[in-house]
Amino acid sequence: MTTRPIALITGGSRGLGRNTALNLARKGVDVVLTYRSRADEAKTAIAEIEAAGGRAAALELDAGAVASFPAFVEALKKTLHETWQRDRFDYLLNNAGTGLRKPIAETTQEEFDTLMNIHLKGVFFLTQALLPLINDGGRIVSSGLARFSVPGSAAYAMMKGGVEVFTRYLAKELAARRITANTVAPGAIATDFNGGHVRDDAEINRVVADMTALGRAGVADDIGPMIASLLSEDNRWVNAQRIEVSGGMNI
Repeated sequence: MTTRPIALITGGSRGLGRNTALNLARKGVDVVLTYRSRADEAKTAIAEIEAAGGRAAALELDAGAVASFPAFVEALKKTLHETWQRDRFDYLLNNAGTGLRKPIAETTQEEFDTLMNIHLKGVFFLTQALLPLINDGGRIVSSGLARFSVPGSAAYAMMKGGVEVFTRYLAKELAARRITANTVAPGAIATDFNGGHVRDDAEINRVVADMTALGRAGVADDIGPMIASLLSEDNRWVNAQRIEVSGGMNI
């Protein structure tokens, strides 16, 4: 019997992470997802993954609390052993995040540090902590958004720009292990991210649609299938790339 790959998706209990988990399950990939506080959402996501034919587990994680990462790694090891009788996994998706919509002049150090801890420092050190558990030949996918500038997004975009650089270095330094690393840039998506403003604010949704070649804001199901496809064997030669999946925003 073929062993199913295992993906670890941070923030996999909701939004793009949850959609990606479901699409991976449909393609024969099992999932460990993390959640920040909503255990009920994680439980529902697990049920959906299992209904799609996959096996799943959920672990609590604050993606910006670097000091908690060693304990998280130990919990992950235990989960892999108890659920799959394995000691490694195959795909790491650095998906967890939060947003901020503030001009440069109004952004506080506390807000900046929160973004940095989750989107940049957290991504760096969680990936570092998990490298011994990723199978050779595995994949790392992170999220980025740095091609265009939108007023009010400077601090957030700075972090994503750093992740894009980090991704290229991962691809270079992990080449001997045949681990690929790529960044996916989803553009503006109608989910509950950043307070759900793209989804729930009709004016923002219209503005996004007007600046998108395909004429609408993106939805989660535009992104999850693409990431699942990126992790398939068909895309084994894609490495060190920033891949935009935005419907053609600002072109």
